[in-house]
Amino acid sequence: MSVIARSSLYFTAPRSIEIRQERLPEPGSGEALVQTLVSAISPGTESLIYQGLFPEDLAVDESIPSLEGHFAYPLKYGYSAVGRVVGLGPEVDPAWLGRLVLAFNPHESHFILPLDSLIAVPAGIDPENAVILPNMETAVNFILDGSPRIGERVAVLGQGVVGLLTTALLAQFPLKNLVTLDRYALRRQASLEQGAETSLDPIDPQSLAHLQEMLAGGADLCYELTGSPAALDQAIALTGFDGRVIIGSWYGQKRASLDLGGRFHRSRIRLISSQVSSLAPELSGRWSKRRRFEVAWEMLRRVQPARWITQRFALAEAAQAYRLMNEYPEQTIQVVLTYP
Repeated sequence: MSVIARSSLYFTAPRSIEIRQERLPEPGSGEALVQTLVSAISPGTESLIYQGLFPEDLAVDESIPSLEGHFAYPLKYGYSAVGRVVGLGPEVDPAWLGRLVLAFNPHESHFILPLDSLIAVPAGIDPENAVILPNMETAVNFILDGSPRIGERVAVLGQGVVGLLTTALLAQFPLKNLVTLDRYALRRQASLEQGAETSLDPIDPQSLAHLQEMLAGGADLCYELTGSPAALDQAIALTGFDGRVIIGSWYGQKRASLDLGGRFHRSRIRLISSQVSSLAPELSGRWSKRRRFEVAWEMLRRVQPARWITQRFALAEAAQAYRLMNEYPEQTIQVVLTYP
């Protein structure tokens, strides 16, 4: 049996990246071989892995076969790879050959997966927009969990790529206010271009005073998407009576110190955990992951988020990519890896 060489990215220790050469067999029955074109780095989860801040012995993702196992070094990770099918196993329709597909797969030059683990990219969507689908699916899930209503005052904390996607979706609703917060000017400008009424620096006292004036009575709905536990306290402070706080951040080993002894206790504020691996139980009678995917593809067409790709690195330069994201986050929004 012939073998296929591939390059795979491994996190081997805190702030340590290796590109390892591996061999793949030929695809088996019902499987396809994909040559990767581009993969997207998750600035939230992968930053925690890069820094060694993941909870040990936690399953990586039980819902994705290619991410089996637990968080422990050495670790392959990544969940958005777009490529072309270049090989087929037995009993696979030849029409799959050459097809552009997306997979929830780690960063590597080639991979073999069953056909039911591949998502055909719809016509008219290019690889760099398609690779943002998992983040768009997450943003769609945030909207479903937050249930924004006409005339509501909404705040979004964090304007990384997931925050920007969430803002882009919220901007389509007839809200009274849509305000965003982010430390970095590059992201605040992108937020304004995407439809935020205003975008403010959360550490600027004047900005916070202005925000409280805008959200008189507090936000009806607030999204915490910064990845910083301290921001959750700020989100609660910005939220009004009976408001909802959607917590989309994953903090890993970082702990949140919350002030729940003041107005929170009497304000009936709801803290709602939102994570894309599942749908809210109250929606499960009408919604499915397939339906959510269909919406996410349509939103990709509308938003065209590839314009937020700020840097492209070849896989061999991945260590530079992670270093940039962690040491100079003000220069980045979405970073992708490319493959020759």
